[in-house]
Amino acid sequence: MTTTFDIRLRHYPRGFHLVTRDIISQLPELPENGLLVLFIKHTSAALTINENADPDVRYDFRQFFDKVVPDAAPYFTHTMEGPDDMSAHLKASLLGASITIPIKNHRLNLGTWQGVYLCEFRDGGDSRNISVTILG
Repeated sequence: MTTTFDIRLRHYPRGFHLVTRDIISQLPELPENGLLVLFIKHTSAALTINENADPDVRYDFRQFFDKVVPDAAPYFTHTMEGPDDMSAHLKASLLGASITIPIKNHRLNLGTWQGVYLCEFRDGGDSRNISVTILG
């Protein structure tokens, strides 16, 4: 059986935010086994899975991405929405718009130290819409 619906994540400031609990709180009862697919419906934010314990990881992520893809680079021509416009699109493409998580025993089968991150790349980002597909 397949179920698809949308959820909304509240506004988060620019940065890397653990949203595992936010997502789980908006899910129905999960099947015994299956897959959860999350797809962010935006071009300036991304989803990823990474360490959920040490907040330094989130800080280091931001430092790395801001150095690799700086805002207002002089070679960007797409700047209609400000200096963080094109850099946000590039960062989102590097990490990706979707993640897939196995479901086992009616729960997300994440590793002990894994969590779902919302990667917000805009200074003025808004709430974010996530398409959820449950296969099970």
